[in-house]
Amino acid sequence: MLESPQFGADMEVVVAANGCTDDTAAIARSLGVHVLEISTPSKAAAMNAADQATSGDVRIYVDADMPVTAELLRQLADTVSRPGIVAAVPRPLVDTSGSAWPVRAYYAMNARLPVFRNRLFGRGIIALSAEARSRFDRIPDITADDMFLDAIVGADEKAEIEAVVRVRAPQRTGDLIRRVARAREGNAQFWRFVRSAPPAYGLPVDPVPGPSSWSWLRDVLLRSPRLLPAAACYVAIILLAEAKRRSPGWSVRSGWGRREFPQLRR
Repeated sequence: MLESPQFGADMEVVVAANGCTDDTAAIARSLGVHVLEISTPSKAAAMNAADQATSGDVRIYVDADMPVTAELLRQLADTVSRPGIVAAVPRPLVDTSGSAWPVRAYYAMNARLPVFRNRLFGRGIIALSAEARSRFDRIPDITADDMFLDAIVGADEKAEIEAVVRVRAPQRTGDLIRRVARAREGNAQFWRFVRSAPPAYGLPVDPVPGPSSWSWLRDVLLRSPRLLPAAACYVAIILLAEAKRRSPGWSVRSGWGRREFPQLRR
């Protein structure tokens, strides 16, 4: 990305390494970008620290494992510069190549759920205009930071650009179950935050609807009965993930089944 002709002096890259135990920070420094090392293994803490370290108007939050190009960042920045649009994301394409068949079956259902339509989460990349960023002080210390960013932006203020980003699915079923358990706990955290949000954060203007236990049936399977085997696998993984989430000793800090060292880029 840094070698691209589209990368210019008006773009600033800040890498926030939050509790990393590998060479993330050293590799990033070797590329000449601004690196912050955060001792706390908290994505929100990393994002907030990086926010404080940059002065750009447009903020583009990028998960560490998401491949990006300077061209993509410019497309997103241009989109949130349009009148009335304050947040933008690329289109996600879940890459299940190399994944076990239960993982592929799960995403065959998950990708069709209406909850992801016109939303900012599930992409690994979110662009906010200066106006959208001014709506909150700090990103709250919750797992579902992308749900928070989605909630502070109205439905008619969001845009999905044509550019596609590949979201890597876990390869193993066990990793998927851990990821789903963490996501479900993140959703629960988000709704606890919405109900008790301090005034500094403002009120979400477009919170995602609460979880619907039957959306997979009503909105997906009944419209595509051929997905019955995938639906059975989907429900089984949800139940196993919920059991794991409620098991003694489980922590929301458990991984997504992928490397996860968040970054901010602008």
